[in-house]
Amino acid sequence: MHFDVVVVGGGAGGLELAAQLGRHLGKNLGGEKVLLIDRFPYHIWKPTLHEVAAGTLDAHQEGLSYTVLARRNHFSFSMGDMCALDSARKTLTLAAMKDGQGNEIVPQRTVSYKHLVLAMGSGSNSFGTPGIENAYLLENAVDAQHFHSDWLSAAVRASFSAERSLSVAIVGAGATGVELSAELLEAHAELLQSLGSNQRFRLDITLVEGGERILGGLPERISEQATVALRRKGVKVLLGTRVQELRKSELLTSAGEIRADMIVWAAGIKAADSNARLGLEVNRINQFVVDDHLRTSATDIYAMGDCAACPWEEGKLVPARAQAAHQQATYLSGVFSALLNEREASAPFVYKDFGSLVSLGDNKGVGNLMGGLAGKNFFVEGLVAKWMYMSLHLMHHRAILGVGKTGLLALARLLQQRVSGRMKLH
Repeated sequence: MHFDVVVVGGGAGGLELAAQLGRHLGKNLGGEKVLLIDRFPYHIWKPTLHEVAAGTLDAHQEGLSYTVLARRNHFSFSMGDMCALDSARKTLTLAAMKDGQGNEIVPQRTVSYKHLVLAMGSGSNSFGTPGIENAYLLENAVDAQHFHSDWLSAAVRASFSAERSLSVAIVGAGATGVELSAELLEAHAELLQSLGSNQRFRLDITLVEGGERILGGLPERISEQATVALRRKGVKVLLGTRVQELRKSELLTSAGEIRADMIVWAAGIKAADSNARLGLEVNRINQFVVDDHLRTSATDIYAMGDCAACPWEEGKLVPARAQAAHQQATYLSGVFSALLNEREASAPFVYKDFGSLVSLGDNKGVGNLMGGLAGKNFFVEGLVAKWMYMSLHLMHHRAILGVGKTGLLALARLLQQRVSGRMKLH
């Protein structure tokens, strides 16, 4: 198989890039110019994984089929896991696929390309902490669904236990840890409404952060507001607390032992170890080192999103956020449109920080908007911030589905929520 542009990774940025290029380049060619590769058959916007984990978002309804998106946006899709890359020959290899019994169902395949984009995202950084296998990770939809299934089982056990309590410890108070804390509390409140009065149980959440404040990468005012909101909800926030070891039902920390029925690890990011074996330059957390045109150390290979170490300002890197992947997808779409039409694409990528928003459940949120009227920054909170947070999800859908289909999808999911309720008990 040969394609002009191959995109490996169907996350927010990779999918948006494939959709934009497909609509521009492949409309009259049946998707023969652009190929998207991903390990999973459907797409879920990564910032919503905490909702899938809590059960307030149904992955089966939220997931968008890559094959359907490929047909509608005129690109090709192939499910697989890249296991080798030959940058000199401009080929990549997809590992053989096997069923649950280990039988091969799809053989190893080779794909050749004119231009390659690596958009494989990132995973969790354990920092070498002993016992990490005792914690849940939220790296993809499968992880989130696994946690949700075990969370419901633990909730049922707690409702019949003598203690009538369920303790959850979340390590890492970045956006994922903070939003998961708030979402679990909301899920717990809805769950109690479906239980009898003799089955009610208490949910104790401990948020453990090694830094001096939560949401360390965001403005201090957002951090302060979020801390106050979480503590008012009953979340125990431990700052300046280093985790030394994870055990089956407890954490050993610099502040002592913390009992926990369930442990979630949400501290830091790290790209896949396999990235370092592809023959490209990577940094200490396995991100591909790119220049200001998103080019890697190999000719005609680009990297974007969380797996790319892209220079920004004052020696800093472009942050691993959905808005960065969105901007990089738009930039690369223009680059490839020019290159494939034999025009020079010389303008460098420039990241613009439009601010950050954090969901705190219960129609609440906090955030800051960078720039705007009179060039000032604005702080938003409450329902306005929550609505703006939700609009980011709709903007992503609009990029891959269009305005009309996004509107219909949002309406359908709203009606479904009205009928079946927000909490998913399966």
